[in-house]
Amino acid sequence: MIYKYYICLVLGTILFSVSNSVKGQEVSAAVFNDSIRNGNVQVFDVRTAGEYNTGHLSNALLADYTKKEEFTERVKYLDKDKTVYIYCLSGGRSAKAASWMRENGFKKVIELEGGINAWKQAGQPVEGVADVKQMTVDAFRSGIDKGEVLVDVGAEWCPPCRKMAPVLEAYLSKHKTVRLLKVDGGRDQDVMQSIKATSLPTFILYKDGREVWRKQGVSEQL
Repeated sequence: MIYKYYICLVLGTILFSVSNSVKGQEVSAAVFNDSIRNGNVQVFDVRTAGEYNTGHLSNALLADYTKKEEFTERVKYLDKDKTVYIYCLSGGRSAKAASWMRENGFKKVIELEGGINAWKQAGQPVEGVADVKQMTVDAFRSGIDKGEVLVDVGAEWCPPCRKMAPVLEAYLSKHKTVRLLKVDGGRDQDVMQSIKATSLPTFILYKDGREVWRKQGVSEQL
């Protein structure tokens, strides 16, 4: 009888430990802010690009949780061994995203209690409020009309785009005559539609207005 009791106690302890390991951890806006201040952290916004452009936390990466393919692709470029600080509008989407991340090997995911709504109500700072107009298709065409132009369709909040930054820099250093034209993946929707850029990052080389080659996603070189 004592032996059976001991076995049940051990099993209960194990189950409790496992449960705690995947349990969500929410913190207040003040604690969240204190934790991300040093800048050497992963801040993850799981709202839509439109929501992101209404204001976001400093250095936040973005992956829309409602777009499963986009989310699972971008989350691959986060470090599973480093703490991820995650948020959405009010906490619902980030809770689901955080749960998925814990189940898929992320060691520590901290959620912002109440989302960015609570963050703003606490008087914490946001940045990146969009007040810039889209690039027009005419302006884009004018930009690629002459010479060799590499179009970089990406965004600061896109994890694979950041991963490609040194690759892009190396390409431009090697090809001195190529000009760079950036298309904002969260804002320049008309241009993206006109060139059929459906994922971030997308790189397109034009020569005198004609497409020479196109590459998408992360690679070791362009």
